Amino acid sequence: MADERVYDTWLSSDRLIPSRFVRPLLRFTHIEAAGGAILLIAAVVALVWANLPGGESYERFFNTELGVDLGIVHVEETVRDFINDGLMAIFFFVVGLEIKRELVRGDLRYLKSAMLPAFGAIGGMLFPALIFLAFVLGDGEATRGWGIPMATDIAFSVGVVALLGSRVSVGAKLFLLALAIVDDIGAIAVIAIFYTEELSLAWLGGAIGLLLVIEVAKRVGIRAISFYVVLGAGTWFALLESGVHATIAGVALGLMTPAFSLYSDSEYRQRATWIMSRYDMEAAQSRAPERIDADAMELVSVARESVSPLSRLETAVHPWSSFVIVPIFALANAGIRFAGVDVGEALTSPVALGVGTGLVVGKVVGVTLFVWLAVKLGFGVLPRNTTWTHMVGMAAAAGIGFTVSLFITELAYTDPGILDRAKLGIFVGSAVAGLLAYLILRRSPKAAT
Repeated sequence: MADERVYDTWLSSDRLIPSRFVRPLLRFTHIEAAGGAILLIAAVVALVWANLPGGESYERFFNTELGVDLGIVHVEETVRDFINDGLMAIFFFVVGLEIKRELVRGDLRYLKSAMLPAFGAIGGMLFPALIFLAFVLGDGEATRGWGIPMATDIAFSVGVVALLGSRVSVGAKLFLLALAIVDDIGAIAVIAIFYTEELSLAWLGGAIGLLLVIEVAKRVGIRAISFYVVLGAGTWFALLESGVHATIAGVALGLMTPAFSLYSDSEYRQRATWIMSRYDMEAAQSRAPERIDADAMELVSVARESVSPLSRLETAVHPWSSFVIVPIFALANAGIRFAGVDVGEALTSPVALGVGTGLVVGKVVGVTLFVWLAVKLGFGVLPRNTTWTHMVGMAAAAGIGFTVSLFITELAYTDPGILDRAKLGIFVGSAVAGLLAYLILRRSPKAAT
């Protein structure tokens, strides 16, 4: 227990690692856990709405055509497409920010620390894909869904682990988060490379050109967020027209966001002290109100520029992504109509079985086996206060593949029957994986302190 108290003291200290890395990540997991509850409610509402008497209203609403005409920019898509192509770009922007933070300031910047979750993520992508292909072998159209069981839903997986409280060590939680982020990198690569059907090199070149303009603007010191919002919107539209999925624009912009502040800690203290030294009570009484306002605004500017754009944007956008955008996505994509459908036959179809088995068996076997290999080969060690039983539980939690799995499903299939079978496999597989993770972690002994 003495070890535990020392660790708690270290965690709450102002040292670089706990203050700049561990505590922000723990706050991140709290948002994800709460967002997972909202996400679950949205999925249930979608299922209920889709199965209301006369239930065509669900599909009719989300298939309504909408158009945006801004002269040279014209976009015409369904409500569902606007959500999947537009709003989800913001979700993937947050994913890009998370990846950038981990690569620049987190464990993924150290090869030794990154190897364990990286190995686990590779196994957790490879085995589910192979298991899925084994179930649908010979069905050309069905095989397009091989990327579906590869994904890990951070919100749900972190939410399940959060139910266990202190039974799961901080190190194990951070391992799961790092694994999910590496998993996201893999999913993004799969979407960009394998789910792009037609490619317009002219529009792709335009998108790359805008990204180069953003990079140059960063280097010359342009700090206005509004400037980058306009260029980011242009990049999104260019990618939409290019054939590469438009959400990749969000990832690219997230990865390009500066991870360091304009002012260092010492510069912040010096500038703030200098401003406040002019702000004593006697001087303030004789100073004009506009001078006082100018000093206050200068202090606000210094404080703002002493926080990295990455941290500022993640703090501002992440709650919107978790509590608004992802639930709206679930509402638009999780509705399956069961009227006239033989649920038993659908659940035992090769696609549903491939997705469900891939998420449960593929993730547990793949993640655990590859983590074991990494440890045996000397590429990493288990997180502090974590046992192999905990790692198996984390592997099961990684099998909850809701959001990104649904996203890939919409890209992979156009046939409504196959689409619904894949979604059933996601629901059942994710539910089984979540329950399995909870039972393993709940019944496992507390990690030694």
